[in-house]
Amino acid sequence: MLPSESYLEQSQSLLQCVEAQIPTIQRVADLFAKSILADRMVHVFASGHSRMLVEEMWPRYGSFPGFNPIVELSLTFHNLVVGANGQRQAMFLENVGGFAERILRNFDIAPPDSALVISSSGCNVVPIEFAEGMMRRRIPVVAIITKAHADASKSNDPRGLKLTDFADIVLDTGAPVGDAMVTIEGLDTPVAPGSTVGGCLLINCIKAEVAARLVAAGRPPKVLTASATVGKERATELFESAYDEHGRRLAKLYANLGAPVD
Repeated sequence: MLPSESYLEQSQSLLQCVEAQIPTIQRVADLFAKSILADRMVHVFASGHSRMLVEEMWPRYGSFPGFNPIVELSLTFHNLVVGANGQRQAMFLENVGGFAERILRNFDIAPPDSALVISSSGCNVVPIEFAEGMMRRRIPVVAIITKAHADASKSNDPRGLKLTDFADIVLDTGAPVGDAMVTIEGLDTPVAPGSTVGGCLLINCIKAEVAARLVAAGRPPKVLTASATVGKERATELFESAYDEHGRRLAKLYANLGAPVD
């Protein structure tokens, strides 16, 4: 079997894993739709490469307002690899205690908001403390992890806690321990990770289910749509109105900054 065929074959198992979680995905969609229908936000956070799933949720074609993508560059901008803004610094910072609370301090987060926190291992300090901070604010938390990898990993949190300890609902990407899925003869370490594939499947299943609930409630979302689909004028109208709605929702998150957390 070719390595590419092996990867595609194993990706089928990721699809099956996500399909088995449809009842849980529907619960998540109920929760997120409730936040959006209340004119509030679903806060989406990740560090490291998991930031890709944050941006998969919003903003991109086929997505809509209601999600607040929190992407901290110091934890995610590591494409230079070494030198200034390199991977070493990002990996160090995502395990610095107290950093998550400094991020959360920028927003007036309150019910009926909800949160989606993404971490394949579920073991890095900042995502764990971010979810913990959300729970302290009485915000329900959904976690996307890679269960097999998280179960096999040791937490970097000094208390030994993991992201799942601060999640009301947990979704699994279905990827294996270590993430990489393809074994090459003559190479003692596997290649080609799967968590992004499984994670994107989860994100877009959630997105589709939320959209259906908004339509059913008489509040169809303003979906970012390509001009090749709806024409340039309509596409521009949708983009502008969607961004305006995002701005109005975001403005509410600065209204009562500095108020103490109960």
